[in-house]
Amino acid sequence: MNTNDPKTWAVLFATAVAAALSLTGCGADTGAEFVPAAAPPEAAPVVEPAALPTVKFVEVTDEAGIDFVHHNAAEGEKLLPETMGSGVAVLDYDADGHPDLLFVNQRPWHAEEGAGDAPSPALYRNDGAGNFEEVTSAAGLDVPVFGMGAVVGDIDNDSDPDLYITTVSGGLLFRNDGGTFVDVTDEAGAGAGDGWLTSGAFFDLENDGDLDLFLCCYVEWTADFDRAQGFQLTGAGRAYGPPTAFRGGHCVLLRNEGDGTFADVSEEAGIRLVTPELKEPMAKALGVAPFDVDGDGFVDLAVANDTVRNFLFRNRGDGTFEELGIVSGVSFDPSGQVRGAMGIDWAHFRNDRSLALAIANFANEMTALYVADDPTRMQFIDLANVFGLGAPTQPPLKFGLFFFDYDLDGRPDLLSVNGHLESDIEKTQASETYRQPAQLFWNSGRAGPTLFTQVSKEQAGPDLFTPIVGRGSAYLDLEGDGDLDVVMTSSGGEARLFRNDGGDENHWIRIRLVGRRSNRDGIGARIELKAGGQEQVRQHFPSKGYLSSVEMPITFGLGGADRAGSLTVRWPSGKVDEFADLEADRSYSIDEEQGIVPSP
Repeated sequence: MNTNDPKTWAVLFATAVAAALSLTGCGADTGAEFVPAAAPPEAAPVVEPAALPTVKFVEVTDEAGIDFVHHNAAEGEKLLPETMGSGVAVLDYDADGHPDLLFVNQRPWHAEEGAGDAPSPALYRNDGAGNFEEVTSAAGLDVPVFGMGAVVGDIDNDSDPDLYITTVSGGLLFRNDGGTFVDVTDEAGAGAGDGWLTSGAFFDLENDGDLDLFLCCYVEWTADFDRAQGFQLTGAGRAYGPPTAFRGGHCVLLRNEGDGTFADVSEEAGIRLVTPELKEPMAKALGVAPFDVDGDGFVDLAVANDTVRNFLFRNRGDGTFEELGIVSGVSFDPSGQVRGAMGIDWAHFRNDRSLALAIANFANEMTALYVADDPTRMQFIDLANVFGLGAPTQPPLKFGLFFFDYDLDGRPDLLSVNGHLESDIEKTQASETYRQPAQLFWNSGRAGPTLFTQVSKEQAGPDLFTPIVGRGSAYLDLEGDGDLDVVMTSSGGEARLFRNDGGDENHWIRIRLVGRRSNRDGIGARIELKAGGQEQVRQHFPSKGYLSSVEMPITFGLGGADRAGSLTVRWPSGKVDEFADLEADRSYSIDEEQGIVPSP
């Protein structure tokens, strides 16, 4: 048997899925052929609209002072990077306790590097009441680049967030010096080459107390090669080229040396995978989601790849990784085929030991929901159909995706931000449109196909579902009222900010971590909370979805419970802190050495 042959692995994978379904009770072991997209049983319970929360999302972009417009550099040539941006990051850049917003932008192809009149990233300062002021130049970020995504992390543990911006030709590291950003890319050795970087994630590779950086690389791309190809959209002329037309790229792992510099350890860490036949770079990576999947105390990495198999890198604990995507079941769809994967996120979505990896896929491909009942075994099954994410997610082209508890009932819900690549797609695919509405799925907590129930504009209001060319997305507590608001980007269009109205009708607790032996923001910590008969588990990683980063504080919905019975923090250093009887509707700062301290 040739175990390097993807077709062989597809057969093995389908067989394993069928067997696993019988073990988990999601299917019967009858000896019949495995059917991956089985319809739900006729007698399945239906969640009535009245059971859905009454939370509304209201667009407040203009009144909040957000006037960012993404420039995708499109001038008629239809070059692939024009379709892919951009990201958004939530960061408290001035350490005043209020979440600010950073939008990534793209300068025109013809603009000179550093041209003063070209579009640059845009930073908006939050005054704490949900009003924003654009402060890009004052903060030192008016640097025009072919931007893609933004990654946030405190690389020097000095209590202010630093920033990494990915671009079509490498990346830029900005150190935050008290609210002013300084480009330290060269002196830190953090440029990561000249590849097309997309999403990234700060995490602590070896639990040594400082943050390392994983960077996704998409494809090997040049404008000249792209222009020379005869990409056509039937009946509509020149088209954007598919990723299958381009050679893959190598992802990058930068290890923090603790002295302000980074070392590229990609090769020795084992993340530079190559194709078996041609020995070319295998990755076409658009999303990365860190998580300690097997519970051994070291952060693993799931990578979403576009038209090639997804990766799952298991951290061995010695600075190296073992790639387990195929054998773990997250590389393919249930029929053994690759998909066009973009946004990605993890969650204990049933508030039990089981773990899910959600991945946003291309048009006419369902969102993946890879589930493991016992994640320590690292064996996953795509159960999107089983839990209600199958058919509803198939039509749109999905990019930004994340779990969040929008109604604060204690269960993680799912948001997907969607939009096509081709402005004329309806000419060749009548079922598709360029601008597409977002999709919100409420977690009902019920078993079976109604666990995730799609929320309509009648329940959540029409604003969130206005069609856009959706790309990046993030969540934040805009006004400090405890519920989670949403921000989205649109390729070639305006950013949009949505206020959550009604989520705080349930109780909540927000946690801010202050690491000492661990990295300063406690990125990678595992937090367990018990309240109202539920046990919730989170791992703290702000890098989520597609090209984006969410806020640092961690929000737990408590439903009707007015306090949390217990809260446990397992720090990356290995230290465990336990707290009891925490009052609801409050924010807590937890210091790794001092315990609960006054919030800033």
